[in-house]
Amino acid sequence: MYTTGPKAAAKADLQDSAPSRLQHLLGPAFVAAIAYVDPGNVATNFTAGTTYGYLLVWVVVAANLMACLVQYLSAKLGLVTGQSLPEALRDRMPRVGRLAYWAQAELVAVATDLAEVLGGAIALYLLFDLPLLAGGLITGLVSTGLLALQSRRGQRSFERVIIGLLAVIAVGFFAGLFVTPPSAPDAVNGLIPRFAGADSVLLAAGMLGATVMPHAVYLHSALARDRHGRQEGEQRRKLLSATKYDVGMAMLVAGAVNLAMLLLAATALQGSETDGSLEGAYAAVGTTFGGAIALLFAVGLLASGFASTAVGCYAGAAIMGGLLRRRIPLVIRRVVTLIPAVVMLALGADPTQALVISQVVLSFGIPFALAPLVVLTSRRSVMGSYANRRVVTVAATLVTTIIIALNLVLIYLTATGAS
Repeated sequence: MYTTGPKAAAKADLQDSAPSRLQHLLGPAFVAAIAYVDPGNVATNFTAGTTYGYLLVWVVVAANLMACLVQYLSAKLGLVTGQSLPEALRDRMPRVGRLAYWAQAELVAVATDLAEVLGGAIALYLLFDLPLLAGGLITGLVSTGLLALQSRRGQRSFERVIIGLLAVIAVGFFAGLFVTPPSAPDAVNGLIPRFAGADSVLLAAGMLGATVMPHAVYLHSALARDRHGRQEGEQRRKLLSATKYDVGMAMLVAGAVNLAMLLLAATALQGSETDGSLEGAYAAVGTTFGGAIALLFAVGLLASGFASTAVGCYAGAAIMGGLLRRRIPLVIRRVVTLIPAVVMLALGADPTQALVISQVVLSFGIPFALAPLVVLTSRRSVMGSYANRRVVTVAATLVTTIIIALNLVLIYLTATGAS
């Protein structure tokens, strides 16, 4: 279960607005940011770089800008109302609708967990030649330990560990760029929005689906609420201002890591035979950069799997607790949600194909998270004077429309096999 941060501590932090105190208010967005650098992102970004070079750089940048707005709105909802997004929806939905909404949200959470456990399993296979099933079980065990830390030591301890893993992820994927720097003119040219056929559209939609993830939207509102509680007046204003820094810094790190993945692939791996898999990307990195960089790549992937599966399970608990008012210990939930991934690994399913399927399932859940978030944060009856300004509402509506449209394209092209 999630832990509510001490309100007295939050109040003390808010009373001193000096930059040295800002660090005490940072953290929730960095936990949510793990969803933006999970194994699904690694797979899609490396595929984009090896297949199309710098062509889809603009997708990474655009997705990160969209994520900044979405995650800030989620945190703002939690801080202003004292409710997570699932809780706010629960109070405004009939029982049947609430159960149906919970079912789709849980399906998305399971799909997310599947991709993240597979990523950890693949990393352990690359590092230690462990069977994928054993790697999946170890990934589940480590994430269980992280969740136990959250339950026993509180949210801040959990945040510090997750931020540490985020730093490991960053090192793992930035290392290759110091060996072979990307072409600045080509990277700038990649900022021009364009495609190169239906396959590039499919990949761009997959990149977006792997970036703006439903469970991160649900989770961030709960993280902000649990860390700070509901504040009033001047304290609320200061906290919302600090939250902008939290979101901006976290998304900057996550966006830079995603961009590093694509640039690394575009600079040195374009045209390599990676077969679209994480194993293929690892082999190509080793061939091009040598064993040391390949080792850092695998370690970064492992940290991504460990951190993202723990955060994903945390999000699932926030969804269930918010919509159904039912809470089970996070460790028990971790064991239950691990079962689909373990079964898939035991049956010998192709992990790359499983990752693709998981991204399609995530696409179904995006409208259910984004549309209510925009509507709720735009209503004065919910947010009072902190309701979105017209320009923010228009921007958020546009972002939501673009994300939903691209994910519908992803679903269609995947179902039809169009190219």
